Amino acid sequence: MASLVDRIRTRITGKGKSRVPERDPDYSVLFVCMGNICRSPTVEGVFRERVVAELPDWFIQIDSAGTHAYHVGQPPDPRAQRAAEKRGIDLSDLRARRIAEDDFSSFDLVLAMDPLNVAVMEDVCPPEHRERIRLLMEFAPALEREDVPDPYYGGSVGFEYVLDLAEEATAGLITHVRSVLKSD
Repeated sequence: MASLVDRIRTRITGKGKSRVPERDPDYSVLFVCMGNICRSPTVEGVFRERVVAELPDWFIQIDSAGTHAYHVGQPPDPRAQRAAEKRGIDLSDLRARRIAEDDFSSFDLVLAMDPLNVAVMEDVCPPEHRERIRLLMEFAPALEREDVPDPYYGGSVGFEYVLDLAEEATAGLITHVRSVLKSD
């Protein structure tokens, strides 16, 4: 598990949060689902751990948000936290927030968990930043799926499956981020 210092270094929270970066990030990624308590914080946690392990020399801004304000200020769903903890990923410091218009200019990539959330974001995103919105599963093409299914109304198996998909997609995302950073 990453140290607290490493987690703080890679996690800069969104609006209304107190952590301030020491410098501008080398790259930034925002993960988005509907309520920001299941899928997007899980993927954020998986990616955060992977960045610490695989991109230690880069300052990557990582955050998550929801397209709806159902759970603002709440921690991730306890089932998501339990599933992640079994894999050594701590989600306890995360809090749900709603995506804001300035997120589209602040983040290099805004990765949705499904096409519905892409559509919601495209409705509020300034046109000059729409190319930043993509589906997370684009980074796991071998899985031949476009969505990360919402496990909220199911059992623990759904949360494990979200972690499996997150691990696959973030492997591809790390490759993408590394290639972007090396080309700069």
